[in-house]
Amino acid sequence: MESRPLRYFVAVAEELNFARAAERLGISAPPLSRAIRKLETELGVALFERSTHSVTLTAAGAELLAEARIALDALQAAQRRAQRAGSADPKLVLAIKADGHAGMLDAILARYEADPAARPVAIRLCEWGEQPQLLRRGEADVALVHEPFDRTGLDAEPLIAEPRIAALPATHPLAARETVTLAQLGLAAEPVHPTAFRRHLTPAARAHRVRDLSQVLTLVELGELIQVLPESVAARYSRPGIAYRPVPDAPPLTLAIAWPQQSRSRATAALVRAATSADGVVRTP
Repeated sequence: MESRPLRYFVAVAEELNFARAAERLGISAPPLSRAIRKLETELGVALFERSTHSVTLTAAGAELLAEARIALDALQAAQRRAQRAGSADPKLVLAIKADGHAGMLDAILARYEADPAARPVAIRLCEWGEQPQLLRRGEADVALVHEPFDRTGLDAEPLIAEPRIAALPATHPLAARETVTLAQLGLAAEPVHPTAFRRHLTPAARAHRVRDLSQVLTLVELGELIQVLPESVAARYSRPGIAYRPVPDAPPLTLAIAWPQQSRSRATAALVRAATSADGVVRTP
């Protein structure tokens, strides 16, 4: 199976409209429709249910969509990795969220540099939860990412489970307590992880369109919100206007190292070894 019919199929499956898919692909609708019909004939199954007013995926189409995305990502990733490997100064790309490494980054890189298989490292800073896609697209070789995350096509090893703390304005009544609970903070007793970051923001934080840790801490210091964060934040971001208090009933936040399943890179393997043996500044409870 060639990649072009798969790209055509994915476009139609995502748009569920042949005209919009054709526009997205830069072709006209008739050849797109013929290509999809040909693909269905080759596979011997219908991929779409078509009517005058709608296009929907069949069960076979839904299955192919999941596999086609993986296949196309793998092709794109292979191209990008080959281009990077053939550059004049090839580097190992490590994807991390700024402030999302539990204080372990320096220890990991120090151990890695001592490994004979080590290569120069380029740090790729990314948004919340972006690391898995960067790995699948070949834009990064390895990533530090908080669980849970989409592991499709990836291998991973947990590194550390951090307790959670509440960042409170220093003048907040709860700042006088040694510990606080999720109920006292007005948060649900459910797993708290990066994908839940915005869900747990206060209305004031949403009004400010908070996007990163520095904005969160500034708003806490101004007395406009409280936020549950990883314990390592307290050690790295001490501020006179913020009181950090343990939240014993908040689930710990697990940091993992992830890499593509198909990777055979000795440098990637060396970085994984360095990460799994590094001494973090935060101890697993």
